[in-house]
Amino acid sequence: MSPVHDQSYRRYAGTRRPPGQAWMVILRHGLRTFLARKVFLGLLLLAWVPFIVRSVQIYAVVTYPQAAQVLPIGPGMFRDFVDMQGTFAFFVTVFVGAGLIANDRRANALQVYLSKPLRRVEYVAGKFGILALSLTAVTLLPAVMLLIMQILLAGSIDLHRTYPGIAPAVIIASLLRVAVPALAMLALSSLSTSSRYVAVLYAGLLFVSEALYGILTLVTGSTRVAWVSFSRNLDVVTDALFRLPPRYETPPMVAWLVLVGVAVVAVSVLERRVRGVEVVS
Repeated sequence: MSPVHDQSYRRYAGTRRPPGQAWMVILRHGLRTFLARKVFLGLLLLAWVPFIVRSVQIYAVVTYPQAAQVLPIGPGMFRDFVDMQGTFAFFVTVFVGAGLIANDRRANALQVYLSKPLRRVEYVAGKFGILALSLTAVTLLPAVMLLIMQILLAGSIDLHRTYPGIAPAVIIASLLRVAVPALAMLALSSLSTSSRYVAVLYAGLLFVSEALYGILTLVTGSTRVAWVSFSRNLDVVTDALFRLPPRYETPPMVAWLVLVGVAVVAVSVLERRVRGVEVVS
């Protein structure tokens, strides 16, 4: 008969971490999971192709100044680059974000997460960080690198002296393409247990808003209705940030309000849907 070992109380011998850092565990695990997928790595590499193309454009203009008449370097180029990265941001949002919460709900893991000394805000912060950092890798990071590349190739900051708002515009416009889609996707992911359904729902909402914009534009004969399209609101705000002629008649303030409204609604949905048995430590 095997002996029964003493199961009396023992002091915890591990290291104690300050409260509020649990979200980093979720973040690290999530990033490692996606970085191990070849499809995700391929998408990240593909998203950097426009950076290479624009760098060649800058080099050509610096080497042959007459090329600036065909390939101008200015706010318009950086605006177009940020817009292009928004396309890659869409695919990253769908690929990374659709199952972040939906998969946990399907496996009933949400209750397990929140039965630990883990607050809802930490859980959401960890999931948001996974998607936000993934989006940053295809939006903000290449955009900032392009700013640095332009300075290095030109050997001066004359462009930024002429257009002092380029750098802030690039950063803010890129961050908008990170924060708002990430919050919206997390909110949709919290509504379902199927990542495929969430991906279709997110893409469907964007396409429906775009189709609605097209119909209303034909009916009204004006682009003031661009606020009904999520992507067009980003375009309106981006034009204003770069101080370029607007592509749509929608006032920038209206576009800002719509984007802020989307973020507020997403946070409200997350607050209601991400629930479990919380333990106060």
